[in-house]
Amino acid sequence: MTPLSENSPAVEVVDLRRSYGDYEAVRGISFSIARGELFALLGTNGAGKTTTLEVLEGYHPPTSGRVRVLGLDPFTAGPQVRRRTGTMLQEGGFFKELTVKETVDCWRAFTSGARPTAEVLARVALEPKAGTRVSQLSGGERRRLDLALAVLNDPELLFLDEPTTGMDPEARRSTWHLVEELRAAGTTVVLTTHYLEEAQQLADRVAIMDRGTIAAAGTVAEVLSGRGDLISLPLPPGRELAALPELLGAAPSLTGGRAVYRVPRSAPALAALHAWAADRGVELDGLEVRTGSLEDVFLDLAAASPAAVSSTAVSSPVPLGASR
Repeated sequence: MTPLSENSPAVEVVDLRRSYGDYEAVRGISFSIARGELFALLGTNGAGKTTTLEVLEGYHPPTSGRVRVLGLDPFTAGPQVRRRTGTMLQEGGFFKELTVKETVDCWRAFTSGARPTAEVLARVALEPKAGTRVSQLSGGERRRLDLALAVLNDPELLFLDEPTTGMDPEARRSTWHLVEELRAAGTTVVLTTHYLEEAQQLADRVAIMDRGTIAAAGTVAEVLSGRGDLISLPLPPGRELAALPELLGAAPSLTGGRAVYRVPRSAPALAALHAWAADRGVELDGLEVRTGSLEDVFLDLAAASPAAVSSTAVSSPVPLGASR
């Protein structure tokens, strides 16, 4: 085991490239993840984030570049890395005829330092399902079983690939409570999710991938810096979009039957809009104001490269399709 110094990153990626034949899925990305950090790797469909995760998890070597996980090459030192990490894949490969308890017992047999089965099931609220066959579990319950297996040995580094897909709100909250407990104990978490609100609320830092590159990275505040606020309202009766005023130099666009403005500051823009409406006797029913979000970043990426996007990123609770 190679111990990390106090300042060593848990994950270090330098100019990573990964190709499949003539197709370059990842095109020279670099980032690092500090110990104890929750880092969200996000991206539109086909962006390269799943390939990046598979390299970090040791399933594929880089075509070029350098990757270190807990100070080790995850491909050449796979067994050592896996003893110290946990992985929750998008879909686990379970024996459907085994019960939940039997599944955990089997997994414990080849996991060093595994917690007792009853304790593990309690952590993910699956004690009542201990005797239930896997084939009879709901989608959300299977995700909780996936999570139980990923955290059997309190890993130093935890990979979570779409962890809360299919879970109800209560199970989602319980999952994140467990993740926060692990982080408090020093576990580093690498998250991919299509619940953008979830990433925005929970991640210390995010990296957004697009067509094999990192399009934006930093804290959520840094990624959203300069994106301004959004003001939207239904088109007033009898008025076309072109009849609406510019606000702080921003013209409106039409989205879903609503006029949408992106402005640097909402307060003076709203004052100008209300003044315009008062002069014309226009009611501003349905007016909405919000700050920019990760969803807006995704929508901008989709608009810039529609061929690379097969569905639209949205906020919780509606997921964005498959991530591969």
